[in-house]
Amino acid sequence: MKTKIISAEEARKRLVAPEDMVSCSVAFIDCKLPGSHLKQNYSFIGPGVTQSSSQVVNIPEPHGFNIGAAAMPKGVTNNLHLHFTAEVFLIHEGTWRFRWGPNGENEADFSAPAILSIPTWIFRGFTNVSPEDTCGMVYTVLGGDNTGGIIWHPSILNAAREYGLYLSKDNMLIETAPGAPAPDESELLTPLAPDEIAALREWTPDEMRARAVTGEERRWSKDALLDAILPGHGGEIAPVIGYGISQDRNAAPALTDPHGFSVEWLRLADNHLMGRHLCQDTQVLMVFKGTLEISWNLDGETVTQTATERSVASIPANCWRSYRAVDGEAEVIITTAGDQRKRIWWDPAICQQARQHDRCLDPDGYVAKASILPITARRAGAALETLPL
Repeated sequence: MKTKIISAEEARKRLVAPEDMVSCSVAFIDCKLPGSHLKQNYSFIGPGVTQSSSQVVNIPEPHGFNIGAAAMPKGVTNNLHLHFTAEVFLIHEGTWRFRWGPNGENEADFSAPAILSIPTWIFRGFTNVSPEDTCGMVYTVLGGDNTGGIIWHPSILNAAREYGLYLSKDNMLIETAPGAPAPDESELLTPLAPDEIAALREWTPDEMRARAVTGEERRWSKDALLDAILPGHGGEIAPVIGYGISQDRNAAPALTDPHGFSVEWLRLADNHLMGRHLCQDTQVLMVFKGTLEISWNLDGETVTQTATERSVASIPANCWRSYRAVDGEAEVIITTAGDQRKRIWWDPAICQQARQHDRCLDPDGYVAKASILPITARRAGAALETLPL
């Protein structure tokens, strides 16, 4: 297999550091409504569902999913709308009240660090209800390279008209000057009819609660990575959505319905690392706590970069990388393209060291105690540890 070499220049282009993030205050049709006008929208990986041509997209390269964020002061609301593909909220800071249903009848509060997946084809909205008077941040992962946009609740479309804002048939924002006539109705997006709204599936609060994993509910595994037993390593994985890179045979993600991607937490103690490995699927890292040092390549020049808290790093398929926590413990969310279970390949030196500590992969690719396996099983597992030449 041909592996991808990452240069220092490309590594920097694939890192969206906090200073690289450019917000857009006119991304959506509710951008002028009282109580919503202070929203700031970000598109880090792909355009997401923005309705503004002025939205800056840091990394437009298709990943199989989109990643963005919303920064909203306390009390500010993102109004009712629905998505066609998965929408997962990664709460970085603050407390957020989510509403859903035909008219937002249901609600539930979640605080950082929490992950919530809201089903497709239901109206949803959210408000920063943090006790502190601060601007909260929530990241989002959206399914697919082309999300198809969103549908706003008819009440929001009607309210926006009072401020001269409309949506074209291709779901893009149209702003008219004060006093100017409205665009021709034939050019505008048709609001969803009441009978269509009534036909949407309803989700109870208990059903929605089952689609959230709070910080306290994370199920960390110390046996999720082959190299975790090595001195100075010790990465822990807590799966949330789908089967990601965890090599723990007992891993049990809270959500297994198809999203088009998996989401899992990686935790590293100060100055500990997840050793050099390769994944054949595109990944994105979001640093939620601490600082992560990313080192690229197996052969040739080692390229190293630092991803501080809030950073987003794009990791292309088929490249070698390792991660180290610096200046304290680090918690990172890993999003990997695809609904399938993900495979990672290890640096041969790591596999050799792991065997010296009586660890290997079993024939199904899960971490096992080497000494209890038959030779045939160890041979089969070894074929899953290192990249075939």
